[in-house]
Amino acid sequence: MIQCLHAMLFLSVLVAFAACDAPPVPLDDILIEKTFVPEQCVRAVKVGDYVRYHYNGMFPDGKKFDSSYDRGTTYNVFVGKKQLIAGMDKALVGLCVNERVLVKIPPHLAYGKQGYGEIIPADAILHFDVLLLDVWNPEDGVQIKTYHTPSPCSRKVEVSDYIRYHYNGTLLDGTLFDSSHTRMRTYDTYVGIGWLIAGMDQGLLGMCVGEKRIITMPPSLGYGENGDGSDIPGQASLVFDVVLLDLHNPKDGITVTNQVVPESCTRKTVTGDFVRYHYNGSLLDGTFFDSSYSRNHTYDTYVGKGYVIAGMDEGLIGVCVGEKRTVIIPPHLGYGEEGTGSKIPGSAVLVFDIDIIDFHNPTDNAVMTTVHKPEECDKQTKKGDFIKYHYNASLMDGTSIDSTHNYGKTYNIVLGANQVVPGMEDGLLEMCVGEKRHLVVPPHLGYGERGVADEVPGSAVLVFDIELVELEEGLPEGYMFIWNDDVSPDLFTEMDTDKNAEVEPSEFTDYIMRQVSEGKGRLAPGFDPNRIIDNMFSNQDRDGDGKITEAEFRLKADEAPHDEL
Repeated sequence: MIQCLHAMLFLSVLVAFAACDAPPVPLDDILIEKTFVPEQCVRAVKVGDYVRYHYNGMFPDGKKFDSSYDRGTTYNVFVGKKQLIAGMDKALVGLCVNERVLVKIPPHLAYGKQGYGEIIPADAILHFDVLLLDVWNPEDGVQIKTYHTPSPCSRKVEVSDYIRYHYNGTLLDGTLFDSSHTRMRTYDTYVGIGWLIAGMDQGLLGMCVGEKRIITMPPSLGYGENGDGSDIPGQASLVFDVVLLDLHNPKDGITVTNQVVPESCTRKTVTGDFVRYHYNGSLLDGTFFDSSYSRNHTYDTYVGKGYVIAGMDEGLIGVCVGEKRTVIIPPHLGYGEEGTGSKIPGSAVLVFDIDIIDFHNPTDNAVMTTVHKPEECDKQTKKGDFIKYHYNASLMDGTSIDSTHNYGKTYNIVLGANQVVPGMEDGLLEMCVGEKRHLVVPPHLGYGERGVADEVPGSAVLVFDIELVELEEGLPEGYMFIWNDDVSPDLFTEMDTDKNAEVEPSEFTDYIMRQVSEGKGRLAPGFDPNRIIDNMFSNQDRDGDGKITEAEFRLKADEAPHDEL
């Protein structure tokens, strides 16, 4: 019993040693060991697909007999069409791009008993370290995957449109071969008329500005059998990650959207008007390039005369004060193929959000509207009258400039004495006390191109709401003093109070002021009495010696007109 047990143990050891020395068990079929599996497998190889892959071919002992890497090119072939050894044909089915496997192929699925010349001996088991790089099928077309769609999308790419877009171009395994981003310049081209490879021509159609999509195409729609001779190998599938930035058609005109028109619009711009407006300027993808707001100053220009780009010239016609609109301008009506260099790229569509602040025409007069007129109106204002009035002053967009009500007192002037802007002079004429008017004054009758620093912008139309409070009738034109009664025949003698045959300045002043206080004479209202009297004295003191003699003294009626007696 014990001997039998020893015999059995001895036989077991012999069998074990025999197993260690025995040759490998022959393979009945291929064996596949996955050494790397990508996280995503969008597509697996099927029979009939065309693949590109790298491999190292080895014997079981690790000795290499062939390598695509050594040749510097992938192995490209149809699968399942007996263009490969049977084991490889079988092993490639089901693989994903970037998947790596170790394939062990028995002789009957490789080169069998014949081997392959001096490279592969008869009955050799072959090992292939395979990395799949590309797969496509002759029936494939362009594949599109949109991963961002903007909202809204008012327009999509059509055949013959001109577009600007950024892209990253890769092979199917992710190898980057080109990128517009690295050049920091969009790719600009017509679509659908053969300026691009066929797959891109198809893949860009239907895109919206701001849309992002991945366009995958087989080599037949890319660079075909030969590749591009540099970065794209022959028979390579191409993947483009695209974002569309701009879109227009050479037939486009301007587009006006987002109009906000004020309820009251009595007048719209025409060719030749001068317009003040604010704007924000951006590209079609929203990239900002300029703003009048950032300069805190409107853009001021004539319209319809070529002072601005053609699209803006057109977009500013027919607008009301206070109107807001978005004007979309194609490049041929903007800055064309060249752009402006730093801010506006070539062939860029421009988007301007504009706000019309005011406009006028150089031929405009002040426009006066009577808001209220009293029933009784005995006197109306004329040149020379001294008037007191209240006003609220604003710009056309309603921005307040000034108001006498803020100071609690009227504004007092002599009409016709150039004490206010010409438009106000006109607006205050023939007005009754208690009358209220609305006055619109164009800049050439207001404060002109320069305006008033920190108060009135240059070339601004002004709006005044005025109310006449008081009126003191002025003197006839050319007079600063008049007599209410008949002039004394002894006027010089009456002035010469010290009877030295000379009238001193003090005598002259005292006499005139006395006539005024007694109601016998009137000085022009609204002026400094002393300055008027000094001027009257100077006119009589003809030799300029500081006194008036009887020979010098004359009444106004006795000589050519001047502002004195």
